[in-house]
Amino acid sequence: MSKKLVVGLSGNLTRPSKTKAFISHIVAEVSSSTGAASTVFDIEDLGQSFPLARRIGDLDPLARSIVERLLGADVLVVGSPTFKGSYTGLFKHFFDLLDPSSLRGKPVILAATGGGDRHSLVVEHQLRPLFSFFEALTLPTAIYASDKDFADGVLVSEAIHSRVRQAVAEACRVAGTPRSVGLAA
Repeated sequence: MSKKLVVGLSGNLTRPSKTKAFISHIVAEVSSSTGAASTVFDIEDLGQSFPLARRIGDLDPLARSIVERLLGADVLVVGSPTFKGSYTGLFKHFFDLLDPSSLRGKPVILAATGGGDRHSLVVEHQLRPLFSFFEALTLPTAIYASDKDFADGVLVSEAIHSRVRQAVAEACRVAGTPRSVGLAA
């Protein structure tokens, strides 16, 4: 099995974050089914040098190592920011620094969380910008979980668990990794 790394990136700066918990859950599922190492970062992990950087070389060593891990990942799980003020700008700035060709063909799972009755609005505002970035490079899969799918910050909805398994199976297929028994087709 040649796949070795699954990386999650959350644009949400609130702690604790349902989005980060959701990303961490998805990353764990992919890692479990592929046997890959995994890690999850927040946009704020990029530190002080990040907001002023014009290219990856302008980042401090820690931020550069995070970006290199993301670019070297076999599967990406990306969660959108809350789209409130500067957080959105920071997340967009992150993707502006990347060479899009370095992400070409990588399986990407996009994740969003939000209010239950606002499903279409959350998907529209949180996931569309990410789709715009990734769709020219690969075929991203998107998963949305509403606030009611969590209890005490833990994903409890079996329907969402099923969607996660389907997304993981698709990411494994795209990455050329054999699917584990029990994953949804």
